[in-house]
Amino acid sequence: MIVVATSDFEVYHGVVNELRERGAAFTTVEPDEPLPEGTTVVVTGADYAETFPNVKTVVADPDAPRRAVDQALTTARGEGGRTIVGVDPGRKPGIAVLAGEMVVAAFQVPLSDAVDAIQREVAEAASPVVRIGDGARLQSSTLINDLEDVRVELVDETGTTPYLGTGARGMGDVLAAVNIARLEGEPVERREIEPTAGELQMIKDRAREHSETNRAIDEVLARRVAAGELTIEEALIQHRDDETTDDPDS
Repeated sequence: MIVVATSDFEVYHGVVNELRERGAAFTTVEPDEPLPEGTTVVVTGADYAETFPNVKTVVADPDAPRRAVDQALTTARGEGGRTIVGVDPGRKPGIAVLAGEMVVAAFQVPLSDAVDAIQREVAEAASPVVRIGDGARLQSSTLINDLEDVRVELVDETGTTPYLGTGARGMGDVLAAVNIARLEGEPVERREIEPTAGELQMIKDRAREHSETNRAIDEVLARRVAAGELTIEEALIQHRDDETTDDPDS
């Protein structure tokens, strides 16, 4: 059983609300009261971190109750605490966070925000691993090359995208990320990909779509976008600045 024992109102409010949203079984006690029989993990604040020496304790940050609840649920289920992050790469990667076999969080964010989102999820985890699908070559390379201080595996993502029935539109990338997280891959530190002519043209076309003046970028900038050095928006700004520099009368 999960027990919340804290006098910190912010910790109490955040953790209890998060547990209720998850439908988790839990109870609450005052920090100086005896723990109920069957207690497996206590969630408390920093001021009571050393109060429960005989039971597993999770110290909650009032600004991050979800992380504490993730740890408590994992401990209560005896899953060993390993965090696995699955990523279905693309322009808006699907990201799934697993604790053992339990999915504890899911996201879909722009590629430019994906590394920060992943790093937050593995920051305090024990022996985490990030598993990235190999389907979107340029985007997966960007993620692999930008992730630091975490084990990364490249996964064959063939067959990981499920059939989506009525009402499930938009969930495919996240569900694929769950499946990717459950597949072992090959450890990788970097992935160097030479963009094809077709991929460079696709980047140029996307830049034209994003430009208010139907502006195209050159191949040098397209290659930098492909390498993850620039976003489309940054490449358009750089292209505009280069044109201004080349034309002093502009």
